[in-house]
Amino acid sequence: MTPVARITVVGGTGLIGRKLMARLRADGHEARAASPSTGVDLVTGTGVDDALAGSSVVIDVSKPRTYDPDAVWRHFDLATRTLVAAESRAGVIHHVALSAVGTERIPQPIPFYRAKAHGEAIVRDSGVPFSIVRATQFFEFGAQIGAQARAGGTDDARVADVEVEPIAGDDVAAVLAGLVDESPSGGAAEIAGPEVMPLADFVARCLAATGDDRPVVADPRALYFGAVIDRGELLPGRDAWIAPTRLSDWLA
Repeated sequence: MTPVARITVVGGTGLIGRKLMARLRADGHEARAASPSTGVDLVTGTGVDDALAGSSVVIDVSKPRTYDPDAVWRHFDLATRTLVAAESRAGVIHHVALSAVGTERIPQPIPFYRAKAHGEAIVRDSGVPFSIVRATQFFEFGAQIGAQARAGGTDDARVADVEVEPIAGDDVAAVLAGLVDESPSGGAAEIAGPEVMPLADFVARCLAATGDDRPVVADPRALYFGAVIDRGELLPGRDAWIAPTRLSDWLA
C-alpha cells in the first residue's frame, strides 16, 4: 500500500465517520475530520478550504442535521456544491461519496431520495474524479427506526411493509477505506449486508437487544421517509458487494 498524503473525511465525527477515521489511521493514512464540531460548515463554506488543503482524497459521509425536507435539500444541494468546488481548488484527485441504495429508483417525490439523487448528480458533473458507494440501512439505526415509529405514543411500532438488507457500520467503513488505494470508478456501486429480512423483523431484533420487546408491525400503509414504497425497492441489485457481518453476530 502506498500511503496517501492526506485524506479529509467530511462528516468525520459522525457514526460512519468515526469508524472510517479509525480504520484509515490504522491503515497508515493521514486522515482528518471535517465537520461542524471541527469548524467546518458545508452550507456556509466556513473552514472548507482549510479542511481540504493538501488532501488528495475526500470521503464525504456527511448528512443533514435534520430530515426536514428543506434542510435535506439544502444539504445535498448547497453543501455538495460547496464541497466539490473546494475540491477543484485544492486539486483533489478522488471524491468518494456515501449514498443510499435505492437513490436512483425510489420515487423522487420522497424528499430524502430526491435530494440524494440530486447530490449524486452534482458530484458526477463536478469534474472531480469520483466513486459513489450506495449502502443499505445501517444496523446501528434499527432501534432508532423503532423509536421513531412509536413517536405517536402507540405501544406498537408500525413500520413500512418492505424488505431490507441491512449492513454493519464497520463494514461500510471498511469499503470506503479500501477505495482510498483505488482509482476513481466514475460510477456507483452498492453494498449490503448478508441477509434479507422484513423491516419489521430488523427493527424488532434491534429493539429486543435493548430490552424492548414490544411488538413491531409491518403496516402496508406505513410511510418510509414520508411515502409508501414497493416491498423490494430498498434492496440492492445482483451486483452488490455483500458484507460479512450478520445481524445476530452484531447484536451478540
